[in-house]
Amino acid sequence: MSEQKSEFTILPITVLQDNIVWVWVHNCNAVIVDPSVSSPVEEWLLKQNLSLHAILQTHHHEDHIGGTQGLIQRWPNAKVIASKKDIKRIPFQTLSVENDDIFQLLDSEIKVIEVNGHTNNHIAFYVSNKNAENNILFPGDTLFGAGCGRLLEGTATQMFKSLSILNCLPKDTKIYPAHEYTENNLKWALSL
Repeated sequence: MSEQKSEFTILPITVLQDNIVWVWVHNCNAVIVDPSVSSPVEEWLLKQNLSLHAILQTHHHEDHIGGTQGLIQRWPNAKVIASKKDIKRIPFQTLSVENDDIFQLLDSEIKVIEVNGHTNNHIAFYVSNKNAENNILFPGDTLFGAGCGRLLEGTATQMFKSLSILNCLPKDTKIYPAHEYTENNLKWALSL
């Protein structure tokens, strides 16, 4: 990454077996999406000389929130944005949001989209920025390359509704899922 950080940029940090912690960089600020662990994310931010501005949490699973407390210890002013309905399972949130809420972050407008199925109270973040080529979706564990999330709390009906909602987003939306399952999803599809 260049020293000048004036562009709207999304970068991955791969952790655990197949998690992707997305880093949204704007100027010298960063937004982290679903930090499963803290140390590699903290090291990466410090190496890039970035300040943590906010953390977006799509759902309560440990491989999505496990690093949050470590990061907010290092950057105590960082906002933690998560579903208001999941405040008991994501207790460190500083901005609680609901379906269709819209808020501003790093010169962008973010819309909250409820996408239950993988879990109850699962949300996605849809980012609109006039300086970016495309709008962006952080779907958590709802949508993957060649697949969708497993049904751990929700129902197939909920997942189908959630995928239908995401399918209505503009076709040029860039999607940043929380895991890299594409190869395994395609192998599974071929096996059928």
